[in-house]
Amino acid sequence: MSGLLRGLWRRISQPSLVRRLLLAQLLLLTLLWTMFTGYITYETGNDQAALHEENLYKTALAVADNLAGQPERRHQTLALLDAAATAGYGMGDPILAVSMLVSQDGREIFRSPKAPEGARHVDVPGKVVVMGTGERRWRARTMRAPDTGSLVTVMTPAGGWFVFVTLNSRGFYLLPLVLSLPLLVLPAWLSIRLALRPWSNVAREVATRGPHNLAALGYSDRHQELSDMVDSINTLMQSVAESQSRERSFIADAAHELRTPLAAMRVNVEALLGQAGEGRDRTLLSGIVSSVKRATRLVSQLLTLMRSDATAGDETERVALDELLQDRLAVLSGLAAARGVELELAAEPDVAVQGQRESLISLVDNLVENAIKYGPEGGVVRVALRRAGVPRGVGGPAPLALLAVEDQGPGIAPALRQRVFDRFFRDPAQSQGGSGLGLAIAQAAAARHGGQVALLDGEEGGLLVEVTLPLAK
Repeated sequence: MSGLLRGLWRRISQPSLVRRLLLAQLLLLTLLWTMFTGYITYETGNDQAALHEENLYKTALAVADNLAGQPERRHQTLALLDAAATAGYGMGDPILAVSMLVSQDGREIFRSPKAPEGARHVDVPGKVVVMGTGERRWRARTMRAPDTGSLVTVMTPAGGWFVFVTLNSRGFYLLPLVLSLPLLVLPAWLSIRLALRPWSNVAREVATRGPHNLAALGYSDRHQELSDMVDSINTLMQSVAESQSRERSFIADAAHELRTPLAAMRVNVEALLGQAGEGRDRTLLSGIVSSVKRATRLVSQLLTLMRSDATAGDETERVALDELLQDRLAVLSGLAAARGVELELAAEPDVAVQGQRESLISLVDNLVENAIKYGPEGGVVRVALRRAGVPRGVGGPAPLALLAVEDQGPGIAPALRQRVFDRFFRDPAQSQGGSGLGLAIAQAAAARHGGQVALLDGEEGGLLVEVTLPLAK
């Protein structure tokens, strides 16, 4: 339960444009309605609505004149009238209360319990006058009966207090806002989601792109903001694609140009080595031959890497992995024999993938060569191929081909297993020479075919490399 609550809280607390726009809409609505209510309150308060309730004056004067012969009944009736007429004002605070004063024949016959001390009738009937005693001030308006001369005065607080009085009496202005906000959340959310649908379409197209797909986005929209963003993304992709193309061309040209002088150097040094006797000269020439071999292999791997990047969009064919493994292990058997390494192959028949044959050859060659080179002399390199996953149509994952290459070497520390896929990175603890490109080439080839490369611990302490590739239909 706590995990569910934490997940819900993370989802709520995560910044969201939809939530931001939703809050902006609701806050704007609240601001506009508050300004409207404030305006109505101000206007109504300035007019002091209670002071202009003509029916209140007429009723009070009628009660005073008609019940002149029944003082007790008259007082009770005026008290009830006062309570009913001013019930919506004051919020229970005497300072904010609306009160009434009634006089007949020059004698006061009724005064509201909350009427301010010193309250009196206005000298000019019908006019609103501001009065006050001490710090308390109020507005008053008096009406006179034309026949009997009876007086009724209604008083309301003056100054800023009238706003509270009006809000208390006109609070229904706020009800539409309070009632509508919860009901507007869902329509506002739906409207925002619909408005952001073009944005979501662009996001989905970008999410489906692979790391090597730098073509311009196919989605076009007439909305100005989205069109500007798509144009900026396309411009950036074009710049990155051009930069990568120049980089690949430079490395490929440089590597290609280096192959000829390196080959000539190796031939000449090997010729000198054949004529050199035992001693220091032979040792130096052997070191040069070894260095030339490493340089030649580096150039070859660079060409392979650049060629694989350049052919990422080339046509594919159906490749039988079991047959490909048999062919490549036969080719690499000479390298394994030179170190006394035994190659073992256990492959299921008829395991095929849809891909580029040359790219798959570089994948297999680099993994097996690494296992031979970094394993111990006289060790064993095991290569296995089998099917994995659930058959199509069952509802599980798509069927996969699982290629495993295991050696008996020192392995790779778990902390470095992600970094060794970076180009030119080598394990600092590794004593064997290398360019640091083998695993980068293998990972690029696997990714191009929709697969993945994982580095695990072998059963005998060495490194186990597992490659998963989607099977051909």
